[in-house]
Amino acid sequence: MLIGTAVVGATTMIFSIIVLLTNGLTQNLDKLSLLHAPFLLGLISGGAIIYWFTGASTQAVTTGAYRAVEFIKANIRLEGVTKASVADSKRVVEICTQYAQKGMFNIFLAVFFVTLAFAFVEPYFFVGYLISIALFGLYQAIFMANAGGAWDNAKKVVEVDLKEKGTPLHAATVIGDTVGDPFKDTSSVAMNPIIKFTTLFGLLAVELAVSLSAERGSGFTSVLAALFFIVSMIFVLRSFYGMRIRSESGATPAAARH
Repeated sequence: MLIGTAVVGATTMIFSIIVLLTNGLTQNLDKLSLLHAPFLLGLISGGAIIYWFTGASTQAVTTGAYRAVEFIKANIRLEGVTKASVADSKRVVEICTQYAQKGMFNIFLAVFFVTLAFAFVEPYFFVGYLISIALFGLYQAIFMANAGGAWDNAKKVVEVDLKEKGTPLHAATVIGDTVGDPFKDTSSVAMNPIIKFTTLFGLLAVELAVSLSAERGSGFTSVLAALFFIVSMIFVLRSFYGMRIRSESGATPAAARH
């Protein structure tokens, strides 16, 4: 439902941008075609951003979960009847929250600046980009929610129905927690604000880009697009390399690299 409403809202805003650029669907309709290179490149770029986002958000969850498990192993006794202290439990939640906030900070700024950059590149490039964001985001979110739910349910079937917890079969279904949960609980549902923010903010950004291009020339907007794109790529790199799992010495564990 969340993704569906996001795509419906995005469709409305994209159409309003098209009406604005074509002067009420009377001009430049040929630029809304796969034969117009910027429009086609926009479609490709939107899909790339969706797949980057799903990878970066999963990376943030993975790193936070890894750090939480490290803390639990070092400070909390899982065997026996002694319960974890409130302080230790709060620390686990704090670790997960810290990495979630750090990951989403990088992702939000990358989306913010890449939206500005693409809006300033070329209006019809940006229209293709928004269409692609909505379409790829819709089907990627549905795929991740269904796949993640299937993995998670498979683990529960083995644990509850088959009662084979602790067996090799159960070990094989742990993917339900390690991959399925980030898929269905993080990346898929987080696609909703990405689609809504990109289209809503993009509507304002493309209007600004068109007016600046008319006032100061296309060269000025091209320079701004390049600057915004460079800044966005810095946060894209940080969303992956800044969120990698590292040991205390700073090296990346072999298991995390693979």
